[in-house]
Parts: sequence; C-alpha cells; structure tokens
Amino acid sequence: MKQQTVVIKSNKYGITLFLDKDISFRELLGDVAEKFKASSAFFKDAKMALAFEGRYLSREEQIQVIQTIQSNSSVEILCVLEQDALKEEYMKKALEERKNASSSEDGRFYKGTLRSGQVLESETSIIVLGDVNPGATVVSKGNVVVLGSLKGTIHAGAAGNEHAFVAALNMNPMQIRIADSIARSADGPLAAKGNGTGPMIAYTEDGNIYMEPITKEVINDIRVD
Repeated sequence: MKQQTVVIKSNKYGITLFLDKDISFRELLGDVAEKFKASSAFFKDAKMALAFEGRYLSREEQIQVIQTIQSNSSVEILCVLEQDALKEEYMKKALEERKNASSSEDGRFYKGTLRSGQVLESETSIIVLGDVNPGATVVSKGNVVVLGSLKGTIHAGAAGNEHAFVAALNMNPMQIRIADSIARSADGPLAAKGNGTGPMIAYTEDGNIYMEPITKEVINDIRVD
C-alpha cells in the first residue's frame, strides 16, 4: 500500500494540508493534484483558508501548491495561514477578513491588512485598502494599487502583461515582480527615479523595474490594457 504523502484535514472554514517532507517537490505537486481531484465533489465550490503542516514551503512553492489545488478542484483558496494558527476559530476570523474583498468587472477591492503568510490572488487588477506587511504576497494578472504601506511581495501582470504597474502610498516592498521582471529591495533597478517619498509607482522599462513619484504626467502615461 502506497504511503500517503498528502493528507487533507478540513473544517467548516479551512483546510490543513499535511505534506511529506521526504519526497521531491515535483512529486508532491502531482500527489496534491491527485488528492484534490479525488476530493473535488466533497469540497464543491468552497472558499477556504489554507494552512500547511509537515514540510517547509517557500512563498513560491506555496503559490504553486495553491495553483495546483485550484486547477484540480473548484476550491478557492482565500488566504494562507501560518503553521501556528491552525485553530478553527482563527480560520473563521481570517476567512471573514478575506471575504471583505469585493469585485467588479474591471478589478476588485480588498479591505484590510495582509499579514505575514497571507497570499491574495486576483484574476483582475486589485486595490488593497490597507497595508501589505512583510511576508504577505499579492498576485494579480493586472495592476496592484496599495492604499497603505507596501512592505511585502507583489506580482503584477502575472499572466505576462509587461504594461502592468504597482502603486502604493508608501512603497517599501521586499520584492516586486511585473510580468517576468523581478526586483528586490536591494536591487539596483528598483531604485527610485525621484526622491523616493510619498506615493510611488513601479513599472517596467527595457526589462528593468523602476519606481518614481506619482504625478499627473505619470498617471496620463499609464497604459491600462
């Protein structure tokens, strides 16, 4: 009998995923896909919080696991919780906060602060009405606007849109990715063209990511396709 490498434990508000730490990550993704295909009828169109146990996953690996889950079931993962926050009441609270997000045809809004370990994904542009703290991640196929402090990780234009942009009232990210271009806080291409204070916008130019203060001229030059 094959040893289970992926075990799903669920409650009304979320899923705890127990993962084998001794197999390759590629093999693990395959087992996650099989597990959620087999469980798709049980979960139906559930919107749930997710927590990982048994294996350390980098932020990029967490995103790949979430994408695998959502590609092989109708489950929508609304947030990721830290391993020390697995209680049902905590899942309920986190899920209610996440559901403060509302959507429209051209984009969506998320109201609240994203904390370390949380991942917010959107098929459209997204406006965060709050802060993105260190360790939090926002992934959008469109633009990302943070009406607060941006100190976490942002991936805009995730489907390859090089014209996507990231804007924030206070821009101090750990990492920004726009389409396939990546810049971290210590990288040269992320250096501000202006004085680095006040509302800032990040965009790509010749494969590099730049930041500059938001002005009327900059807004007029923004492409929204």
